[in-house]
Amino acid sequence: MIAIDNVLLSDELIQEEFVCDLTKCKGGCCVDGDCGAPLTEEETLILKDIYTDIKSSLVPEYIAEIEKQGTHTIDNEYGFVTPTVNGGICVYGYTDETGTVKCGIEKAWLEGKTHFRKPISCHLYPIRITAHPGYEAVNYEPRPSLCKPACKLGRKLKVPVYKFLKDPLIRKYGEDFYNALDTIAIKHFLNKGK
Repeated sequence: MIAIDNVLLSDELIQEEFVCDLTKCKGGCCVDGDCGAPLTEEETLILKDIYTDIKSSLVPEYIAEIEKQGTHTIDNEYGFVTPTVNGGICVYGYTDETGTVKCGIEKAWLEGKTHFRKPISCHLYPIRITAHPGYEAVNYEPRPSLCKPACKLGRKLKVPVYKFLKDPLIRKYGEDFYNALDTIAIKHFLNKGK
C-alpha cells in the first residue's frame, strides 16, 4: 500500500500495466455493470447545471430516459450514479461510427459546450475510489474479460496504470500528489531491479 496524505493507493497502480484498447473493448465500461457510473454529490449538481448545454451531444432516446429518471439516480450500493437505459448503457453514452461507445458529456466538453469533462469515476477507470472515515482507498479494478486487451496493450507498451491515468489523477488529487506518486513508483522500480 502507498500512503500519500489521506489517500491509500494499491501497489497495483505502479506494478500493473494498462492502456485502454477501444478497438477491442468498444467502450464496454460505459455499458457493462450493475448500475451507472458513480458520481460525487458535487457532480450531481454539475450535471443538473450543464444538462441544457450538453443535451445536443446526447442520443434522443437517452434524453427521454434522463427526463424520466433525472440527471442522476441513487443506487443502494454506490449512492449517486448516472442513469442507465434498461440497466445497460449509461444515458450519457453514444455509439460512434466504429461501434465504440463514448461519452456524450466528454463530446460536449471537446466541442467547448461545457467546462465539465466527465464524471471523475469514468475518467479514472479502471481505478475505483472508496471513501472511508478519514481516508480514501484507491484500487485498481479492471474487469477481467472486458479489460483483458487493455492489460495486454499496457504490458506491450510498458505503461503502468498510474501513468496511463496521469491526467485524471492530477484532476482528482493535484500535481503535487501525482509527482509524489511518480517519485514513489520510480524508487519502487529502482529498488525492484536491485
